[in-house]
Amino acid sequence: MQFFETTLSNGLRVIAESNPLAHSTAVCFYVETGARDETPEVSGVSHFLEHMVFKGTPKRTADDVNREFDEFGAYYNAATSDESTYYYAFILPEHLERTIELWSDILRPSLRDEDFETEKQVILEEIRMYADQPPFGADDYCKALFFRDHPLAGSVLGTESTIKQLTAEQMRDYFQHHYTPARTTLAVTGKVDFDELVTLANRYCADWTPGTLPSREATFQTATKFETLAQPSSHQQYLLQMSLAPGGQDSRRYAADIITNIMGNDSGSRLFWDLIDTGSAETVQMWLGEFLDCGTYNLYLSCSPEMLEENLSMIQRHLAQVDREGVSEEELELAKNRICSRMVLSSERPRGRIFSLVENWTLRSEYRTLRDELESYRQVSITEIADVLQAFPLSHPTTVTIGPLEKVEVA
Repeated sequence: MQFFETTLSNGLRVIAESNPLAHSTAVCFYVETGARDETPEVSGVSHFLEHMVFKGTPKRTADDVNREFDEFGAYYNAATSDESTYYYAFILPEHLERTIELWSDILRPSLRDEDFETEKQVILEEIRMYADQPPFGADDYCKALFFRDHPLAGSVLGTESTIKQLTAEQMRDYFQHHYTPARTTLAVTGKVDFDELVTLANRYCADWTPGTLPSREATFQTATKFETLAQPSSHQQYLLQMSLAPGGQDSRRYAADIITNIMGNDSGSRLFWDLIDTGSAETVQMWLGEFLDCGTYNLYLSCSPEMLEENLSMIQRHLAQVDREGVSEEELELAKNRICSRMVLSSERPRGRIFSLVENWTLRSEYRTLRDELESYRQVSITEIADVLQAFPLSHPTTVTIGPLEKVEVA
């Protein structure tokens, strides 16, 4: 495999990982804008705009967009996160030009008033859907408690209030300032000729109006809190925890990822054996969240209400113990094997390669091969684990629990 990169005259970055032996191609337009880039008044606009991109352009109707992707058998979708919005398609290599042309047109949408008002109802229904299903919005609530005044405290979906008050003109203004070439990366993996890709990018994207890539620097002080939210309709109790971890540009992220795997992988972890294998909980997981300027340890638990306090005490003991004593060589080796196996399997799928490529490039401005990533995990030592736990302890998280319990006793 070979890596290529260039930047068009208008600021659009074009990157590719070419594998001539591949039988498929993955295409992604990655826009560096998400919930953290919104003001409180337009919370949710990034996700709403992602929906509106598919509602038609001066050249295409919404029906045309869906029909044309289907005509050449593409698997396509889009997603919005705290820091990005990305549009992708997995295709046969011979459909590369059609895919680039289609995405380049779709990403300059009409944003018509009538479409805006119709899709607003879809967004409101999505917000209500998540409010009605576990964990009933407690994940956003926990994030807001933890990040406080930092831009990452915002909700990707926004709220009913902010979406109802949002206007089409506000969205058009947000689009103009955030969907610029300087914020956008065109990434392609699989079977691709880079010279052809650059030619296509120039042909279909060179007329995009240039813009700037503003600073996202923000200072923050995270909080350690515990709150109980009542949800009488729920039969289970849910618990979410968040604490500070190495960020996406910090080389200590590999050790932090291994720590969460040892503690809360969905099979074979410490919490799995003590809570899931014993029947004390239905689900318990830990994972690492990576952002531009920080990272988070995240924990999710679901169990019967009567087991919540006992399970929480067990979790607290485990987190305090690993902070104090670290991990064993055997646990470290097992976690490395699990993570490396997962990465190798993911790398053989179009989705795995394209997102690994674009996230490394946009977040860290570097190209990393699968071998590079595997080696970074393999090199993590017991000493490095201990150093990360000292700098980023697990045992002082922000905690939110939601369910039928109105009060929870914390040891």
